[in-house]
Amino acid sequence: VVIRAQNGELLYRISPWARYVVRDEDKVNYDWVHWNPPQSYIRKHPSPKRLKSLRIYESHVGIASPEGKVASYKNFTYNVLPRIKDLGYNCVQLMAIMEHAYYASFGYQVTSFFAASSRYGTPDDLKEMIDVAHSMGITVLLDVVHSHASKNSEDGLNKFDGTDSCFFHSGPKGTHQLWDSRLFDYANWEVLRFLLSNLRMWIEDYHFDGFRFDGVTSMLYHHHGIGTGFSGDYNEYFGLHVDEDALCYLMLANHMIKFLHPECITIAEDVSGMPALCRPVAEGGGGFDYRLAMAIPDKWIQIIKELKDEDWNMGNIVHTLTNRRYEEKYIAYAESHDQALVGDKTLAFRLMDAEMYTNMSVLSPLTPVIDRGIQLHKMIRLITHALGGESYLNFMGNEFGHPEWLDFPRKGNNESYHYARRQFNLTEDHLLRYRFLNAFDRDMNKLEERFGWLASPPAFVSEKHESNKVIAFERAGLIFIFNFHPYQSYVDYRVVIWHSSLIVIFKYKILLDSDAAEYGGHQRLDHSTEHFSEEYPHNYRPNSLMV
Repeated sequence: VVIRAQNGELLYRISPWARYVVRDEDKVNYDWVHWNPPQSYIRKHPSPKRLKSLRIYESHVGIASPEGKVASYKNFTYNVLPRIKDLGYNCVQLMAIMEHAYYASFGYQVTSFFAASSRYGTPDDLKEMIDVAHSMGITVLLDVVHSHASKNSEDGLNKFDGTDSCFFHSGPKGTHQLWDSRLFDYANWEVLRFLLSNLRMWIEDYHFDGFRFDGVTSMLYHHHGIGTGFSGDYNEYFGLHVDEDALCYLMLANHMIKFLHPECITIAEDVSGMPALCRPVAEGGGGFDYRLAMAIPDKWIQIIKELKDEDWNMGNIVHTLTNRRYEEKYIAYAESHDQALVGDKTLAFRLMDAEMYTNMSVLSPLTPVIDRGIQLHKMIRLITHALGGESYLNFMGNEFGHPEWLDFPRKGNNESYHYARRQFNLTEDHLLRYRFLNAFDRDMNKLEERFGWLASPPAFVSEKHESNKVIAFERAGLIFIFNFHPYQSYVDYRVVIWHSSLIVIFKYKILLDSDAAEYGGHQRLDHSTEHFSEEYPHNYRPNSLMV
């Protein structure tokens, strides 16, 4: 598109509504390509019914291969989707789909909002990928970035008409200090039309089943959350520091999505805890279905980094996992892509660090570091899954303790793809201990699918024992018992059961055991044992059982 600016200058731009943009290897900028194949992809499968509980596999198409290259939509369709299905996840959240000129931005510096990234393949390849996911009963969400945009002008939205205020606020208000990107003017009628039609396009053309809105905290406040802590005091959420135009846009977006496509799901990435963000717009809420429980991964990192095992505080762990706004749904996660990025560490790497290079083979002795790391990796995931929210999220590869970090090709690493890949092959090697973690993650998800604890009311926590380091709770008719003590096991341990019937005796059996041999455990529990409830008061409840 050639635009004559107010000063007479001719500007060469890409249409903001371009559906397909490509970059030749010898060029710096992207070019807009008219995508009109003789035979467009024809959808074969309907979208899955709306899920009661989400088990989300957060994914990036480009790194979804053990090979050191940019992987394709086709690779994801035929190699990764069957794996996700086998692991028991029922939802895929796709990052970095909206076109972004800079690959190392992880997709968060968007240049073409209506274009599916061409570095992985064609728009039809993406449509096929979503269709195949639907055929497996997998819901597909898009990680949508409407909180900011890339500063690129020739192949982005910045200075589209030669001014700095076409889609964005002019002056300092239109630039994010930390992200070095442009901020939308949500009071502008045309900006609202642009963003709302963008959401409709992804749903109606590509058949995405909903969105994870990125950077919601930055949108909600004029200070964008920079240098601000949130304690939960209501003065932090209601006042002149709230960007009402952005909040209204989010309400409008959710209202439009629910009105046109009631089956669609929306998730807010908000670290502040804005009240009623996940209540219906009709109630005056933000209209989102779920919010990310962002305090949980921070808590696990803090515990592992700062505390010795014997100093872990059971009450504090339970408080963090249960501290959520009443009647608002949360997505719990032990770690996401944020923790996997270069400069940070995944839980597995924090727990086992350098020993992952030498002692993950079953042929080498099980060292205390690897033993502790494998057991805590499983326990942290299960307690987060069962206690932390109404849905669960995992970033691809972290389910089996993917070694090392994630780093995209850039000048600082000589454009290397070595860390921009996921080594799924590690789980297929029977001589490596990664398969134990992979199997536990799969069986944990399959158990949730069977009993539906994520869609059940919040858990009843019966025990947070500081000296025993035991946490016990009941949810969806299951009793969860965790022993976080570094060296103490217990025999004939009494645990509360919620049922208060004096007539019926309930029988309990072990369903999932992190100490089982197939998960790299020590087989200290007899799975044939039957546990019976008895009328024996314990922890202020009339009935209990011995384990």
